[in-house]
Amino acid sequence: MSLLRPAPASPVEFSDSGVIGGSPNDPSHPDWSKSYFGLSTQPFPKEAAEVLMTPVDPQDVEIKPDGLLYLPEIKYRRVLNKAFGPGGWGLAPRSETNVGPRVVSREYALVCLGRLVGIARGEQEYFDPNGIPTATEACKSNALMRCCKDLGVASELWDPRFIREFKAKYCVEVFAEDTRTKKKKKLWRRKDQPAFEYPYKET
Repeated sequence: MSLLRPAPASPVEFSDSGVIGGSPNDPSHPDWSKSYFGLSTQPFPKEAAEVLMTPVDPQDVEIKPDGLLYLPEIKYRRVLNKAFGPGGWGLAPRSETNVGPRVVSREYALVCLGRLVGIARGEQEYFDPNGIPTATEACKSNALMRCCKDLGVASELWDPRFIREFKAKYCVEVFAEDTRTKKKKKLWRRKDQPAFEYPYKET
């Protein structure tokens, strides 16, 4: 009997994927830049689902000056680590990084426990060529946030009723003056956060 192990199979194309009828090699060697392996094959265990769909903690939600609610990207990572364990999930690039005149973008796949669960294109603005590496990392975090919508993580942040009620209870819209230009505008902040600092001054 030969003791030699068979050579590892090469990644298979999506058209050969086991998801749509084909290769026994795909579960071991999916090419995440192309494969849809595991998509919607079965729900995740109840314990993981409960973690993913836990109502968002109001203390974790931030608001941008323009009024957009968001959850810091580290919070998404903590939810995924709690649901699947560190190393049980990851982001796989599905395209090259696209660097435009002002925006960096790239498509990523979110893979959890060896299964594809979501695809999204992340994007991030930059204002100086030296900022492209930082924008590239922020682009990845933006894609993670978008992919997590499919898992129900912080889904309230896309619910218009939740947004209205959260702003009324936890946020305030104030007039602030740009001390450099003397122009005034309305800005949002949390009620438990201090007043805006330079270059803005609340009026």
